[in-house]
Amino acid sequence: MKIGGSICALATPFTSDGALDLDAFGRLLDYQVAGGTQAVVVAGSTGEAHMLEHDEYETLLSFAVKRIAGRIPVLAGTGEAGTARTVALTRRARELGADAALVVAPFYVRPTQEGLRRHFLEVAEHGGLPVLLYNVPGRTACDLLPETVAALREHPAIVGIKEAVGSDERIRALAELARADFVYLSGDDPTAGKAMLAGAAGTISVVANLAPKAFRELCDAATSGDAAATTRCDDVLAPLVQALNCAPNPIAVKAGLPALGLGSAAPRLPLVELQDGPERTRIAEALAALASLANAA
Repeated sequence: MKIGGSICALATPFTSDGALDLDAFGRLLDYQVAGGTQAVVVAGSTGEAHMLEHDEYETLLSFAVKRIAGRIPVLAGTGEAGTARTVALTRRARELGADAALVVAPFYVRPTQEGLRRHFLEVAEHGGLPVLLYNVPGRTACDLLPETVAALREHPAIVGIKEAVGSDERIRALAELARADFVYLSGDDPTAGKAMLAGAAGTISVVANLAPKAFRELCDAATSGDAAATTRCDDVLAPLVQALNCAPNPIAVKAGLPALGLGSAAPRLPLVELQDGPERTRIAEALAALASLANAA
């Protein structure tokens, strides 16, 4: 299994009455494969994992595994605030057919670096799946530091990291840790091109939900080291990336789904739908511009 390139952190569509919309989710999966996406994440933060009931999580992951049918890797979000629950969910994801687990740093409880180290080692040792670490301190209130990552990568089941800190310093530090058995993936769309040019092997992206083909082109350019082509791809995607910054993820990306026939814009509480107004107009205009460029090509 190779994890790299353009990876989509999938949104989870819901029906008008708040149930899982598996028809729309199937269309989203097909859209990703057709657009060149090289792996998908089910039930991550973009997928509103913490708003899913246990049986819904299982239904969603099982559906994705069956629909993808081995064409690309399916990564399951399995991170919880507690270690034992994370291990149990990772084991269940393995039983449901996931290829790897994306494990976010424990949120809210604010563990120390030693706590983080021991947490991820427990998951790697007992979860039964290859583990991708996921560091997103803006959401978790803890920061998995590069020196801790350096220690964790020695475990054979820890195969990489999704790093959402997009500073130049962090990009350099993580790029230095990448090696054949440990992949560094960007988790920040605005700096993804820069990170991949610096050595990241790919990006786990939110914007790829709406623009998989354009995002694949960015990843191909950047991972091949073509700086000029990366800049051109970044320029094409920039209006959409900037438009999606108008609200906390996944509120904004879900606002773009209806225009593509990929489901409702409604998230689950405590998230609320992006209302009609200039922010929603910007998303629609950015999608229309991308469609025009694709048609012209």
